[in-house]
Amino acid sequence: MKKLLASTFLAVGLHGLAGAAQAAECGSVSIAEMNWASAGVAAHVDKLILEKGYGCTVTLVPGDTLHTFTSMNEQGEPDVAPEMWVNAVRTALDAAIDEGRLFQLAPLLSEGGVEGWWIPKFIADRNSDIRTVQDALKHPDLFPAPDDPSKGAVYNCPVGWSCQISTANLFKALNAGGEGFKLIDTPSAAGLDASIASAFDRQVGWLGYYWAPTALLGKYEMTKLSFGVDHDKAEWDSCTAVPDCPNPKINSYPTSDVFTVVTKAFTEKAAVAMDYMKTRQWDNATVGKVLAWMGENQGTNEDGAKHFLETYPDLWTTWISPEIAAKINTSL
Repeated sequence: MKKLLASTFLAVGLHGLAGAAQAAECGSVSIAEMNWASAGVAAHVDKLILEKGYGCTVTLVPGDTLHTFTSMNEQGEPDVAPEMWVNAVRTALDAAIDEGRLFQLAPLLSEGGVEGWWIPKFIADRNSDIRTVQDALKHPDLFPAPDDPSKGAVYNCPVGWSCQISTANLFKALNAGGEGFKLIDTPSAAGLDASIASAFDRQVGWLGYYWAPTALLGKYEMTKLSFGVDHDKAEWDSCTAVPDCPNPKINSYPTSDVFTVVTKAFTEKAAVAMDYMKTRQWDNATVGKVLAWMGENQGTNEDGAKHFLETYPDLWTTWISPEIAAKINTSL
């Protein structure tokens, strides 16, 4: 940790000197463009801000959580992973931080990655008594099954997804079948999305598993329900996430920690941009809206980044100085 603090103070000190001299330089930087939309957009936002605002030379490289982390940890490349879901690499990342190889900076997703059971906001607005999953299960008539409207429906993930197992176990723990509900396994991600779109088109209730940030939740306003208990990791690992657990208990989904991770080399050659990298974060609703815009306009990750910068200046200008913001606005 002493190495971490020393390097952080060094980076801040270098930033201050560079700002005072008004002649800061930034070297060549590589950024992982992860293979999911929110992380891809974040990579392009960083590329635009680092290039146009700080004068860095930025190269984007393909990435995913495990391969990118391993490469950063063992080879020092790429320099930046803007959206690292760190729960998957927590132990190894902690060791790399303690040894001064890697640095965990801003929590890019300010709320973390979120999973749970959701209902349409219009249903929540019309029914003030529904705030928990247990509340919703008292109203099977509000969430009709597609093949049997006399039953309620809880929509599950596609076969093969880990959330299919946890949702099935929670359905059992809640005795949802006894409350008049059926568990509906969706055939694919597209099928799960289509079930939500259909519910909004018909203005009928929908209850089931989903996650954020996503384009779909950027398009359709949904309300996440509480399970009424805190997340119990021991129960999750031993039962909730285990197929056909015989005696599951009610549990809540974990929140995934999502941070920006950079190499030691980045803190040195791009010290001028460290304040930005330690500050910038966005909420799931904003990310969802950007992703929804991309879907409606067949936009690329780069298109999404430009749309974000043009549409949400009140957010991103808080990450940087007015002088840097002016440079980026000029480039846009």
